[in-house]
Amino acid sequence: MNMAPVPLSVRTTCPYCGVGCGVTVTPGIDVTGDTDHPANRGRLCVKGSALGETLGLDGRLLYPTVREDGQLRRVTWDAALDKVARGFADIIAAHGPDAVAMYVSGQLLTEDYYVANKLMKGYIGSANIDTNSRLCMSSSVAGHKRAFGEDIVPGCYDDFEQADMIVLAGSNTAWCHPILFQRITRIKEARPELQIVVIDPRRTATCELADLHLPVKPGTDVWLFNGLLCYLARHGAADDAFVAAHTAGLDAALAAAEVDCADPLAVARACRVDPDKLLAFYQGFAATRKVVTAYSQGVNQSSAGTDKVNSIINCHLLTGRIGHPGMGPFSLTGQPNAMGGREVGGLANTLAAHMELDNPAHRQLVQGFWHSPHIASKPGLKAVDLFRDIEAGKVKAVWIIATNPLVSLPDANQVQRALEQCELVVVSDIVAGTDTNAFADVLLPALGWGEKDGTVTNSERCISRQRAFLAAPGEARADWKAVCEVARRMGFSGFDYAGVHEIFDEHARLSAHRNEGDTARVFNLEPLAGLSARAYDDLEPVQWAGARLFGDGRFAHPDRKARFIATKPRAPAHLPDDEYPLTLNTGRVRDQWHTMTRTGKAARLSDHTAESFIDLHPQDALLCGVREGELARVTSKWGAMVARVTHGGGIARGGVFIPIHWSGQNASDARVGTVVNPAVDPVSGEPEFKHTPVKVERFGVSWHGFVLSRSELALDNVAHWTRIQGKQFARYELAGRGAIKDHAMWARALLGVTDDEADWLDYEDKGGAVYRAVHLVDDHIEQCVFVSPRPDLPSRAWLASLFGKERLGLADRVGLLSGQPIEKGVDAGPTVCSCFGVGRNTICSAIRDNALTSVAAITACVKAGGNCGSCVPELKQLLAEELQRV
Repeated sequence: MNMAPVPLSVRTTCPYCGVGCGVTVTPGIDVTGDTDHPANRGRLCVKGSALGETLGLDGRLLYPTVREDGQLRRVTWDAALDKVARGFADIIAAHGPDAVAMYVSGQLLTEDYYVANKLMKGYIGSANIDTNSRLCMSSSVAGHKRAFGEDIVPGCYDDFEQADMIVLAGSNTAWCHPILFQRITRIKEARPELQIVVIDPRRTATCELADLHLPVKPGTDVWLFNGLLCYLARHGAADDAFVAAHTAGLDAALAAAEVDCADPLAVARACRVDPDKLLAFYQGFAATRKVVTAYSQGVNQSSAGTDKVNSIINCHLLTGRIGHPGMGPFSLTGQPNAMGGREVGGLANTLAAHMELDNPAHRQLVQGFWHSPHIASKPGLKAVDLFRDIEAGKVKAVWIIATNPLVSLPDANQVQRALEQCELVVVSDIVAGTDTNAFADVLLPALGWGEKDGTVTNSERCISRQRAFLAAPGEARADWKAVCEVARRMGFSGFDYAGVHEIFDEHARLSAHRNEGDTARVFNLEPLAGLSARAYDDLEPVQWAGARLFGDGRFAHPDRKARFIATKPRAPAHLPDDEYPLTLNTGRVRDQWHTMTRTGKAARLSDHTAESFIDLHPQDALLCGVREGELARVTSKWGAMVARVTHGGGIARGGVFIPIHWSGQNASDARVGTVVNPAVDPVSGEPEFKHTPVKVERFGVSWHGFVLSRSELALDNVAHWTRIQGKQFARYELAGRGAIKDHAMWARALLGVTDDEADWLDYEDKGGAVYRAVHLVDDHIEQCVFVSPRPDLPSRAWLASLFGKERLGLADRVGLLSGQPIEKGVDAGPTVCSCFGVGRNTICSAIRDNALTSVAAITACVKAGGNCGSCVPELKQLLAEELQRV
């Protein structure tokens, strides 16, 4: 770790989800929640708490490299930047500005985003700059703009505390926005009458708090909310005065909704939910003034995502429940700065400062402010289309910054084909080895969290500072500096910033520039313009435009009225059939983030969910010929992946769930993006990650095994593998085809043990094809390997604990050979509480031995659930299971 002198404390912001939690870092890299930050008030989830464990330089990209003769070699920054600038300039000269592109990320700071957008749209003159936020929030952007006239989240987190009903639609808030979920949990505990409704095809951890769970058929959200709109209109819940004075388009929206959704029973059939539960939701919504409807990827990631967003907003407009405390639609942002990227125009169809590419007055305003030689005159290529055009040879150079599209985009095999044939692929990243980087012609080392400096905007429009407390490692540079250097080398002026505060000031001034009359926008940072470097560094978290918007009934359309949008229900783009009878849904797991380039480095974040998995209903598993714990292949028309089958208990018949995080860097064949279909919403361009027809088949292997090793292994000849980061070791889950003729010889070769005199203990049951071996060095464990024809192998948690011992005792050695601990209570079991490292066995024993009857009692006894609370739903399940056994 490359440490800079850390003052008594540095206040910064978490780099994970859109909640935007404040973080305090003290000397020694002790990471705690910032008690003064309004987003989290001192609380952190387990990912945020583990940030200090992700800062090591192992695997970091530290120097610029350029590919020559098929090999990457280290070069100077000048050489790398010259190659990028010359490559872009030559392609533009030969093929025009639309032959180059940038693909950026919600991981970027606002200032990085700003200069990248400025370079592409104002100087190169193309809008071919898009962001991975296209994959998660662009349907919300489009829905907001259609309804409000501008991309505005009207509410704030305090509204959750003041609401009498909270509807969580398409959001596993407990795992994906855990600090906000714990805030809701505390409100529910203080006010049990608060109604929580969860709308989700799966029964997730979030449902443990719900008064009502509607497990809708995937893709039927528009039916559900159109039905609600009809119900509200027919049962006197409309705010007629508000609708008349402040909205337009109700008649068309109601007419569209009534075609298929006027009858609640018909809606219940379409959504495949219990009619009584559906009516309970409709009645509760109609009777409750203070309702917050919070939604996330389950709504957005759909070929009808924008219509889903507008069907939700329609219900709030009809009832006038917007802009006041405790009410309104609320988009839960996925990334830490997806909002900041939207503010600066990081999407291919927006300009800058909430201005529009298709508005000539906006284009003139921005070009005049920038004094730029060009201004993009039409929308650029959205993410999926961008990589299609790269494969087609229309886009010949792409600069990818802070994202891993070969893992995160749908139809990932197509993305690989695109990058393979692209003339110039430039990647700025902090990690040397990613699936995307393998196809880079130029790799530029960027600054990571703790090293870079700038601002981010969270889901409630709160701008916070992300501050540096580490020195730049190696030759890594800020992304904004790299972009500005390339711009200058291409002959452009306007990129000579003395520091990041000057970029923020320009961004703030642009937001206020001619913000009046026909070019008026709600987004206006004029109070933050003109900050000195010191004032910028001292900037406290601030919500632009205040806590709530639209309370006065004035929206951002020219006539200041909101728009109802007619949303006709339509099925997903691809439906199950005889060949692909199941529907794939994808999403996050509790303790990981994106493609695990950061969270994958923290051992405690890998314990809860160590491998990718295929979650499906037991009856579907039976029909597919697969069993829980065994490997299976999931195949669609676009590709295939392999993972382990599980029955999580929350999946309805016909559904499959697979997490998004695993890549070629940590598993042999677990990239779910290769399976996901590339259909997109026609308005937002957001892909349909939640609905791909698939089939599930047995992935036949002859043996299963795992290795725990202090050194890295080469696994070229293994049919299936997953690498998991442990504490002082790496864990490898393995499976192979064909009998192992000589286990000892095979194991020594796999582990790289060539010394015949090595301290090597092993046990073999030749009849059962079971083998166990351990390699010791100076009486401490160096490596161990376990192999069996069956997947139910010994506890990894117990074996992992042995790596923390300086010397193994006799009981440990005996346990290693017998495959289980000799001493009682040594095996904590699979991790449940990652914050305190508390395992399932420890928790269950505590419940039984101490007659515990509540989660609070479990926390008091073994600490589990006492920090971020993400494990509380699982604690409730374990408690119920144990009490049922009594």
